[in-house]
Amino acid sequence: MNDKTSKDGSLIPVERIERSILLIRGHKVILDADLAALYCVTTKRLNEQVKRNRARFPEDFMFQLTVSETDILRSQFATSKRGRGGRRYLPYAFTEQGVAMLSSVLSSERAIQVNIEIMRAFVRLRRILASHADLARKLDSLEKKYDTQFKVVFDAIRELMKPPETKKRPIGFLVEEPKVSYITKMKRKS
Repeated sequence: MNDKTSKDGSLIPVERIERSILLIRGHKVILDADLAALYCVTTKRLNEQVKRNRARFPEDFMFQLTVSETDILRSQFATSKRGRGGRRYLPYAFTEQGVAMLSSVLSSERAIQVNIEIMRAFVRLRRILASHADLARKLDSLEKKYDTQFKVVFDAIRELMKPPETKKRPIGFLVEEPKVSYITKMKRKS
């Protein structure tokens, strides 16, 4: 096994790619620095190639993050601030289509192989999200379907959950009358 391949024979561990996929502005994206690391090139080189081929990367393929988005990511991943050993510009986020376009811009054998693995990761992620959505829909339909049939059960459970009613004891002392025998009662009557 080559030292650049993972256990399953792929060029990059699938978990590494999946960890790199983020949800930003409602799009699943990978940041330029993460892509550069996967392609084994510097972020500067990756962005140079993108700038030389800017027409291949419209807004739905790639966009630059705002300062607030970068600050949120920085706080989540504890990266350095700009000007202190960090980046001097805002990072770019590449959508699935943008990542696919990178293989034509970065014309190396590694770039092609890495893109194949990244595309597979995006497909797996889409399948997982679709299966969760299907499960949620099925659960909702079952809940609606059986809600009326199990209403009696739910009502009974709610009754059991109520705390028991406590009988209020009267305040004060109870005075018991002395017990009088049958003979004593007869004497009183006469």
